[in-house]
Amino acid sequence: MTFPSSDTPLYNHALPQIEKWLQDQGCQQDEKLLHCWRVQRPNWEAELWLDIEQIIVKYLHAGENGQDIQRAFKYSLSRQDIEKAVFSGP
Repeated sequence: MTFPSSDTPLYNHALPQIEKWLQDQGCQQDEKLLHCWRVQRPNWEAELWLDIEQIIVKYLHAGENGQDIQRAFKYSLSRQDIEKAVFSGP
């Protein structure tokens, strides 16, 4: 699958391209909630939701006292910027 250049806003990617990109980052799609993805790294884990206007990321147990940290990234950001922001961790 061919991707647009990494500086292309995510809203210019087709859904199969976004799904492939998430798979390439090590994310796994929820079998029942297809808009929900999960990713685990050595020091953190997160859930990602493909919302209508943005990707919502919830870093699980990453805050003080084990609280979740939630962030949102608009699809108008480039794939490269979202990748750096999301996959660098909380």
